[in-house]
Amino acid sequence: MLAKLLRTVLITLFACLALSILLVLLLRWVNPPYSALMLERQLRATLAGQSYSSQRSWAAWPALPDNLKMAVIAAEDQQFPNHHGFDIAAIRAALSHNKNSESIRGASTISQQVAKNTFLWSSRSWSRKALEAWFTLWIELLWSKERILEVYLNSAEWGPGIFGAEAAAQYHFKTPVTHLANQQAYTLAAVLPSPLTRSASQPSLATAQRARWISQQVRQLGGSNYLETLKSTHSE
Repeated sequence: MLAKLLRTVLITLFACLALSILLVLLLRWVNPPYSALMLERQLRATLAGQSYSSQRSWAAWPALPDNLKMAVIAAEDQQFPNHHGFDIAAIRAALSHNKNSESIRGASTISQQVAKNTFLWSSRSWSRKALEAWFTLWIELLWSKERILEVYLNSAEWGPGIFGAEAAAQYHFKTPVTHLANQQAYTLAAVLPSPLTRSASQPSLATAQRARWISQQVRQLGGSNYLETLKSTHSE
């Protein structure tokens, strides 16, 4: 009886793991119509008895401007072309900081954020981190770096109900994402750590300072030329 139960559990586990890999493979080519983060926001609002609507329009890789691609890499994950989903140096630095400080510093790469936003929930737990690592591994194996950044820019939250770069550009600056000016791109990247409390259209002093820092980092990385490294990292 115990052996049969164990076999059933193992088969179920294997099936779930295989299904997750197939889903990641499918999304290499198919744009996800919704993200887990969007569903979570909708569910929380419904349970709280609040109305909720979201905006999102997919912008394909060629339509996403280089200035926004670079701004997000500079702000969120400067080692993005070089790692395989996990920035070990950043993780060690975050662990050291968190031991000696009341503030919590994260070390999630863009790939990890894609895994979380697309497939998982946002609360902190070891189980979620384990699943995040699993999905990150397969995203890095099966997607190109360009695809990872494309999905990230179309899934990131940029305000209440505002998901993806196209919706963010329209909401904050009344312009299509293809027409974003450099400063607008830097400011959008600057609000990403706290998109529900920071505004790109009405940036605080701290947000404006972070946007200036991002612009400096973009220049130090080499500007849009840096994006060429994404092509040499993975091939489609």
